[in-house]
Amino acid sequence: MRFGVPLSVTGLLLKGGIHWDLAITALIAATAIAIWMLVIQCLPNRLRPVQSPALQIGSTLGNTAYFGIPVALALLPSQALPVSIGYDLGATLLAWSLGPFWLQRKACGTQDLVGHLTASPATRGLMAALVVQATPWHDAVATVLWWPSRVVILLALVVVGMRLGAIQGHQSNDQASSAFNTGSPYATQLRWALACKLLLFPLWVWLLCNLLVLPVQMQQALVLQGAAPAAISVLLMAEHAGRDAALAARLILNSTLLAMISVPLWWFCLLRPLGTP
Repeated sequence: MRFGVPLSVTGLLLKGGIHWDLAITALIAATAIAIWMLVIQCLPNRLRPVQSPALQIGSTLGNTAYFGIPVALALLPSQALPVSIGYDLGATLLAWSLGPFWLQRKACGTQDLVGHLTASPATRGLMAALVVQATPWHDAVATVLWWPSRVVILLALVVVGMRLGAIQGHQSNDQASSAFNTGSPYATQLRWALACKLLLFPLWVWLLCNLLVLPVQMQQALVLQGAAPAAISVLLMAEHAGRDAALAARLILNSTLLAMISVPLWWFCLLRPLGTP
C-alpha cells in the first residue's frame, strides 16, 4: 500500500494523461465538502440528524484513495483517472485542514497538514508522474507500468477488506454496542450518517456537477468518488481527538460493506445513462 499503490497511480496517470482537470476537480471536491459541512452546521439542533462531529465528517469524507480510485478504474475509462485523483487531493487537503478543528476546535498545524497530504498515495503518485512526465522516457515508462498498475491498484481493494477486520476491535465499548440497539440515539445517528455518505452526499455532488455543466466523464468520476464509503482517516482523526472513535469505526465498516451494493447502483442507475458504454 505504501509503495505499490503510488507506483500504480503513477503508471495510470502517465497513460491517461495529466491536465488541468486535476486542479479543477480538487477545487470542486473541496467546495462540495465545505458546503455540505456548513449546511449541516447551520441546521438547528432539532433538525440536525447527525450530532457526532466524527460522523458528520464521515458522512462526507470518502475512502477515495483505496476504494474510489480502484472502482473508478474498473467502471470508467482510464482517461477519467486524473479527475478521481484530483478529487482525492482536494478532499484530503480540506479534511486534514478542517477535520481536527471540527473535532477538537483546534486547527491542524501546517507540518501535520503537509504530512497527511503527502501520505496520500494519490499525492505521491501524482508527484512521481510529474517527474517522469518531464523526462524523455515518459512514454516508455507508461507502457511498462500499464498492466502492473492496473493489477496492483485493484488488489488495493483486497487490502482495504483486510483492514476492516482490524476495525472490529473498536466496537467493544458502550458507544459501539449501543449502535446495534435500533432505538438508541447512536444507532439513529449512524443510520443517518450512512444515508448521507452513500446516498445524499453523492446526490449533492451530482447536482453540483449539473449546476456547473461539467462534461459527462467528469461527472461520472466525481459522483463515483463522492459515493465512496467513509474514509479510514476519519477514524484516525477521531482517535487523535479522543471522541467518537467507536462510532467512526462502525461507520467505516458498515459503509464499506454497503458500498459494494450502492456504488454499482450509482453507476448503473445514474451514471450509465449519461453515456458510459
